[in-house]
Amino acid sequence: MADLLSQYEEYLTVEKHASQNTLSSYLRDLHQFAAYLDEFRPMPLPQVTQEVINGYVVWMGGKGKSAATITRSIASIKSFYTYLQLIGEVSANPAKGVAAVKVEHKFPEILTGKEVELFLDQPQCVDAKGYRDHAMLELLYATGIRVSELISLNEEDVSLSASFIRAQSKGKERIIPLYPAAVKALSHYIREVRPQLLADPEERALFVNMNGERMSRQGFWKIVKHYQETAGISKDITPHTLRHSFAVHLLENGADLRSIQEMLGHADISSTQIYTHVVKKHLKDVYQKAHPRAMKRC
Repeated sequence: MADLLSQYEEYLTVEKHASQNTLSSYLRDLHQFAAYLDEFRPMPLPQVTQEVINGYVVWMGGKGKSAATITRSIASIKSFYTYLQLIGEVSANPAKGVAAVKVEHKFPEILTGKEVELFLDQPQCVDAKGYRDHAMLELLYATGIRVSELISLNEEDVSLSASFIRAQSKGKERIIPLYPAAVKALSHYIREVRPQLLADPEERALFVNMNGERMSRQGFWKIVKHYQETAGISKDITPHTLRHSFAVHLLENGADLRSIQEMLGHADISSTQIYTHVVKKHLKDVYQKAHPRAMKRC
């Protein structure tokens, strides 16, 4: 069992160029499924049937798992058995006929323009930490990159003279422009602040923690949460909130969907189209609140 999971992990890493987050999520789901089998249905992974997986889905529901968690687990199991088919361990995918749990689609949280300005103004540019945090937040909103891409950036991925960054995800590279305020914040950080923070002059990471090492995902999340509190914004702000806000604000100001797709690094434009629904919902809400006839009941 452990050998097959190790082989699958290598396959995702080498062949599929899966991100660390995807890798962690898939393996966590599969280890939980394997633990369920050990306790309730002891059998080798290649002998699992659709009936066993359906039982696991019911068991997860009984444990109070959310629809989104169950749906993700089914997808992880299905992907794993697709791999086992590929290497000849199973003749058919037992998860293929397992129905996904209906998930209530929630629109992503979006910050208004004023909220973005308030949030980006929170870091106090009076010391190294303040300048670094200001540069990170400006860059995140300027480009809409994922937090995993942000912390993976190296110094050479930034072109201050040409005002763009080079982001990479799943082995694919894309160029994203920067607005002047982001260039200014990055320029000061790279030239004046970063050299002070580095523990090793050979360190390539663009953003480092106060120990001079590459910034971690967890470390950046704490930074975002800290500035949400100091800004007094009631919305739940995560690094992805700035990504969502980046996309919606571009769309509201006339950017075309294909360009936004390219900047966000979406493989499928259907992932980008969610933002058109967000904009439509926002317009409808504004209409309902502002139009005098919309507020009257028949």
